[in-house]
Amino acid sequence: MLRLLVLLASLLLAPFALAAQGAAPARIVAVGDLHGDYEAWEEIARAAGIVDTKGGWSGGGTALVQMGDITDRGPDSLRIIRQLQRLAGEATAAGGQVIVLLGNHEAMNVTGDLRYVHPGEYEAFRDRRSRAVRLDVWATQRDRLAELYRADKPGLPIDEIKRRWLAETPLGMIEHRRSWRAGGDLGLWAATLPAVVQLGPTLFAHGGLSAERSAEEIATINRRHQAALAPGDEVDRSVLDDPLGPIWYRGNVVREADDTEPQSARLSREEELATVLARYGAQRLVVAHTPSRDGIADDLGGRLLRIDTGISRHYGGPASYLEIAGDRITAHQRESDGSWTSRILSEGAPR
Repeated sequence: MLRLLVLLASLLLAPFALAAQGAAPARIVAVGDLHGDYEAWEEIARAAGIVDTKGGWSGGGTALVQMGDITDRGPDSLRIIRQLQRLAGEATAAGGQVIVLLGNHEAMNVTGDLRYVHPGEYEAFRDRRSRAVRLDVWATQRDRLAELYRADKPGLPIDEIKRRWLAETPLGMIEHRRSWRAGGDLGLWAATLPAVVQLGPTLFAHGGLSAERSAEEIATINRRHQAALAPGDEVDRSVLDDPLGPIWYRGNVVREADDTEPQSARLSREEELATVLARYGAQRLVVAHTPSRDGIADDLGGRLLRIDTGISRHYGGPASYLEIAGDRITAHQRESDGSWTSRILSEGAPR
């Protein structure tokens, strides 16, 4: 009964229903996690008609929404990012848009969580000065590095410390970190990326939208993430690790056992999505982050669209993109023989 009352209250109040961001573009192309696979991205962009054979914008008034997680697991993140940055200007001039969402992996790169960085990512930053840059860092940080290594192994000779540090610091890594740190070139770019976007009746979030975190306006959610990516040692970055936040949340897709909170205390997936959509006056939510390797999936009566199909070589899923043109929603997918197939998911309002 309590859950029903909460749901009814949220539907009746719908605090942000009036804040929907105007009419949707005539055509939206949404692309899921790319994880450093430029070849897959290029094939998708051409199949969707938004990039020509020379890599320029050919989408006219189309709005491209890349769902985040361009980085990690593959070698070509920098190449994809630089092209998207260029395409953004070209699209605007043609009456279109390029929107890149903040993914959890972009945030991880800024905060220094490098667990999933592919070696090719460092290589992409390598240039003729990289050896000198690395030796300069060693010369200026030698004493601090020695202290760190000797904390685990007291008495370790300095020559051995240098050898280990060089082995653990591939050429290009220092430049990568300088660019991705908060206040660096790519760190500043990441801080411009929205965590949530609404285009007409459609919401987009990399991970998902929980009932708890959707209690704020979209602009406020985005400001919080932007602030967390700002430079400075005193910046509170906790929102970037929030399991209920839009860059990490998986609860719209799947519910896992949680020892800290009985599942009965949370709204069901259906109830939560209804609550979130009502708050923003939306009809559907598009998410990535949680792979659907069999292809783009529509769930909960077409109100939840999952478009992370494991596009990158790391995952081996099919290349794909979602197309929204008015009420017609189409999933496009590359088959194993290289051909592209299209599947209409909806031609009316969600059920």
